[in-house]
Amino acid sequence: MSASVAHKVLLAVPGGIAAYKACEVLRGLQKAGCDVRVIMSADAEKFVGTTTFEALSKHPVADDLYGFAESPIPHIFLADWADLVLIAPATANVMAKMAAGIADDCLSTTLLAAHTPVLMAAAMNVHMWTNPATQSNVATLRSRGVDFVMPETGLLACGDIGEGKLADVAVIVDAALDVLDGRERDLAGRSVVVTAGPTHEAIDPVRYIANSSTGKMGYALARRAARRGASVALVSGPTSLETPNGVTRVDVVSAQQMFDATTAAFSTADAAICAAAVADYTPKVTADHKLKKAKERLSAVELVETRDILATLCTMRGSGQVVVGFAAETDDLVENARKKLVSKGADLIVANDVSRPDSTFGSDTDRVALVTSAGVDQHETLPLDEVADLVLDAVRDLLAEAGR
Repeated sequence: MSASVAHKVLLAVPGGIAAYKACEVLRGLQKAGCDVRVIMSADAEKFVGTTTFEALSKHPVADDLYGFAESPIPHIFLADWADLVLIAPATANVMAKMAAGIADDCLSTTLLAAHTPVLMAAAMNVHMWTNPATQSNVATLRSRGVDFVMPETGLLACGDIGEGKLADVAVIVDAALDVLDGRERDLAGRSVVVTAGPTHEAIDPVRYIANSSTGKMGYALARRAARRGASVALVSGPTSLETPNGVTRVDVVSAQQMFDATTAAFSTADAAICAAAVADYTPKVTADHKLKKAKERLSAVELVETRDILATLCTMRGSGQVVVGFAAETDDLVENARKKLVSKGADLIVANDVSRPDSTFGSDTDRVALVTSAGVDQHETLPLDEVADLVLDAVRDLLAEAGR
């Protein structure tokens, strides 16, 4: 996604070890067509000098309330100038100041004066991030409309391993562009359940029945829904994918576990998007030990049907709840999707032809048809994030039509 006009971004850089990454964030925003100004704290200047940001931005850096060349009141000038205030890295200290309304330097004073969208890319030590005070401040700021790019889990600068690492620069830039393009908050206040990945149906402790699903489509849906402001519960089968920022992930293995987790999450949700490739069958009996060829030759596996998650959600849904299913087909794509729409009682079926190399399991693109009772909307091959936005646009509209 790219900025279609010269959006104005005020990049606020507090004093954290990840401050050097703000230079890359600035360049990423510029490449997307944004005009970027920088405001820094005194502590930030101990990590990166003002000269670097001035050379990159082509603007003077504001680091003091006095002596700013472009205005005698820099905090008001910059707050009025910006279309978006992006804080990267957003430290525990700056969050605490914002939550309490403290304005004791140029950066915090400007943040208090900000009256355009604010996006915080959090980064700090894992223990600082998980501290109840920080989590309370995050909740307070989110309740006031501040948006977040949540930290990732990994090796931190202090040597600890845990949640607190600044998100990837591309993730931060994309999140900023989403806010600027006005799409970010159109699902604010909504709760969405997304299923993703395959299920593994155990034959014995080391063997199972599965399929080729990687979970990429479901994770793209969860990522985009969270970016657009929704509260997202991602019920995930076994995958190697990282949890998207701002998403609550529930890991499951079997179809029954996915059924239990999904139906529980849907009871309080606005919508469910069933993108997982759930096994239709599971072994009737699972051995409690590894079956040995020498004495327990496995000549056949008796199977029983798994519980139908999509149909169950459609049956249990309350007023205004929306249910979306996926149909991975190799032939008669639209016809099979229409049959599934009716037989399950879903609001929308996303049909994709997995026989195509650009639309199969594991691909980074997909070619889908959105099938509803009103008709079929066929799309060309698109990146998964764009497909996810098409689906989420439809969910948004269905929720509005339902008056929810």
